[in-house]
Amino acid sequence: MTNLEQAKLNFLNKETNLSKYATKSSDAIRIKKINDDIRTPYFRDIDRIIHSLSYTRYIDKTQVYSFKDNDHISKRMIHVQLVSKIARTIGRSLRLNEDLIEAIALGHDIGHTPLGHAGEAMLNEISKQELNEYFAHNIQGVRNLMYVDNNGNGQNLTLQTLDGVFCHNGEMVCEKYEPLKKDLKEFMREYEEGYIDLKKSKKYAPMTLEGCVVRISDVIGYIGRDIEDSINLGLFKRKDIPKSISKVLGNNNHDIINTIITDIINESMDKPYIKMSKEVFNAVFELKKFNYENIYKKSMSEADYEYYNQGMKKIYNIYLEAIKKNDQENIIYKIFLNSQSTEYLKNTNDKRKVIDFISGMTDEMFLHQIKIWYK
Repeated sequence: MTNLEQAKLNFLNKETNLSKYATKSSDAIRIKKINDDIRTPYFRDIDRIIHSLSYTRYIDKTQVYSFKDNDHISKRMIHVQLVSKIARTIGRSLRLNEDLIEAIALGHDIGHTPLGHAGEAMLNEISKQELNEYFAHNIQGVRNLMYVDNNGNGQNLTLQTLDGVFCHNGEMVCEKYEPLKKDLKEFMREYEEGYIDLKKSKKYAPMTLEGCVVRISDVIGYIGRDIEDSINLGLFKRKDIPKSISKVLGNNNHDIINTIITDIINESMDKPYIKMSKEVFNAVFELKKFNYENIYKKSMSEADYEYYNQGMKKIYNIYLEAIKKNDQENIIYKIFLNSQSTEYLKNTNDKRKVIDFISGMTDEMFLHQIKIWYK
């Protein structure tokens, strides 16, 4: 046996102790075949995600609060890393495939726009008007990884990773998460349906238990950290958290994370599902409502929302006009279209090209662009 063959075996040996409910490397489905190397399929997915330009842009994308003069407020990059760590903690405890968990977790928000969920709502409005299709970050995440990233060639990730990104929705909290088996054809049907039925796309179950772990970890990753950011900004005090929540989960990020993780492990060990106890689920559900009223509804003023919304519509029309005129001096050509593959340019309509471009922007780039065109 050569050294490289031994190295590959070392990778695979990690899977010998996995749960019977875990997803194995032998289960991996990749749309385009690639040559093997020492890495297992999901480990390669991790590498492809973290080396992507979309991953790089996490560093300057909103988590909840945009343009706050405070270096300690979370950006999207921090959230993604927290979700990865939380999910791997649960996965290791339940003997699931940590490589697949990490790939899904690190890629789950790749499709997020500048300005977080506010920016997503703005771009959704444009997409509905211009394409008669919904825009959502989970759908765009899959689109990026399949068709936009890597100069329009896609990252060619495994189906299991793509499905986990598509089905990661942490906005809907469930007491129990069960995987639903699917093949490539069924996955593509769900993906394409997402553009025409947004509500349904938020309810799709992941095809793996690892995907289920990331879905609940998305909630765990933001629900306490957003409280810390809000307190740090002076928006409310810790004592304002209802006692009915704090007596079950605690009133700080450390205790909230620890309580939910240990509860999930206790309820899900050697089970084909991921579950919370009734008490913890009810407290999480109540905390999510508290956060919505005290954080998410107040994260951006109406005046700021209108300013950014009008700015996004303005630059959308400017970029679309630039494509129609083949204006090579416009930034959409200089830093996006001129580096995209012939296949991407041929198979993507102009309106979708503009939406791909805007959705990929960082907060600072978006702000800079709208300031130019507001002058």
